[in-house]
Amino acid sequence: MTESTELESAILSKPADEITEVKKPKFDRSIIEGPLSAAVWKIAWPTMLTNAIAGMQGMVDHILVGNLVGYKGNAAMGVSFQIFLVVIVFISSLFTGMSVLVARFAGAHDEAKVNRTVYQAFLTAVFIAIFVMAPVGYFLSPYLLDFVSSDAGVKAEALPFLRITFAFSIGLLIYFMTSGALRSAGDAKTPMVLGLVMTVLNLVFNIVLIRGLGPIPEFGTTGAAIGTSLATGLVGAFSIYKMWSGGWVVGFPRGVGWMPDWGVIRSLFKFGLPTGIQGIAMNVGGVLMLSFIGSLAQSAAAQAAFAISYTQLFSLVTWTSVGLMGAAAAVAGQNLGARQPDRAFAAVNTAAKFGLIGSASLGLLFFFFPMQLLAIFGMKDAEVVAIGVQLMRVLAFSGLFISVALTYTGGLQGSGDTKSPLYISIVSQVVIPLGICFAIKEFGHLEPIHIWLAILSGHVVRCVLSVSIFRRGKWRNIAVDIETTKA
Repeated sequence: MTESTELESAILSKPADEITEVKKPKFDRSIIEGPLSAAVWKIAWPTMLTNAIAGMQGMVDHILVGNLVGYKGNAAMGVSFQIFLVVIVFISSLFTGMSVLVARFAGAHDEAKVNRTVYQAFLTAVFIAIFVMAPVGYFLSPYLLDFVSSDAGVKAEALPFLRITFAFSIGLLIYFMTSGALRSAGDAKTPMVLGLVMTVLNLVFNIVLIRGLGPIPEFGTTGAAIGTSLATGLVGAFSIYKMWSGGWVVGFPRGVGWMPDWGVIRSLFKFGLPTGIQGIAMNVGGVLMLSFIGSLAQSAAAQAAFAISYTQLFSLVTWTSVGLMGAAAAVAGQNLGARQPDRAFAAVNTAAKFGLIGSASLGLLFFFFPMQLLAIFGMKDAEVVAIGVQLMRVLAFSGLFISVALTYTGGLQGSGDTKSPLYISIVSQVVIPLGICFAIKEFGHLEPIHIWLAILSGHVVRCVLSVSIFRRGKWRNIAVDIETTKA
């Protein structure tokens, strides 16, 4: 008997005055019942589409800046984004902790705990965005740029971009928080709609502000930061309104007070902090990798090639992989909440198969058509193109390993094991690639190909460790809960 038939039978068996008590379950039961491939795909495809469209918008920014400002503008956006990621990923760790709790509580059909968790994550994120990220990021931006780039032209383009991005990050944080909560509760379509709206707004604002229109002057690289801040701010404000007014599968709680709940916040950090440290480790590793790229004889050309090939084109792999990572986390977490660990295990394996198919297809494109892909971004300088082609062909193989690694990372994090991915990332994304670059620089002559192969080595190790640790199965026994609110 289907769910809808069961619901109709229940309604017909009730007296008329009791029919209003029978209602459809708030959370989607197909996540913990029915075909696994469908459950994983239901969460994954909207996220993948959202990531793809948002990433396309980033590509448009790079195309506009590359053609109007030049490759130093691309390099400026690339290094600025890498610096911003170090901070934003740490703050976003709160949302990983939130997602662990929301998925478990949604799987157990505990709506009150879901909403308490979401509201406390919102309070914490807003405080950090306004009182930490904005002022600290603004004043530290010049020093951070000095560390990752020696090119004065790149730094001049990057400074206003980075300061604006830090100062107005609150909208982006609220969007991330809202999207993570909705997906973990089983609703991936609403975040997709929010992401599409934000991307369209961003695209319109950036086209106008980067190149100018009528009385609006040409802001160049800075215009990309202004447009993104406007778009994320509008979507963030709408998300707050919807969670306050109700109607989504998650929202702000009623009747339990609006002050911080330190018990819930401690749980957010308990599960989220390892992910935050992991994010910092990975992105500090990325910044240090940029410093190695910046030390090359052809530093500006290599940074431009890296900004396009790795942060933009390789995103075609990470968009799908991150979507599958989120799906693996949500489905695994909800099934653990429903006390179905074997189904959680199978769901992560299913997500990994999807990821491998997607990355293999894109790898063929990267390997055989790199020059055509780089040309879309206005890459015409012979030195930049040569380095970019070299990197693209290495990334064709790297994508196979990172896509599998990310899905198993999602499985570990969704189960509540956020510490293992931290240790894996430190070894694979920091120690190994940076160690290779350091050794070659100390005892030989560092070339771009050495850096690209070091990145590939890190991805291979991350894949092997992630799969091995997940299959050990220690995550099955992790307890996730918060105290019940007293009446």
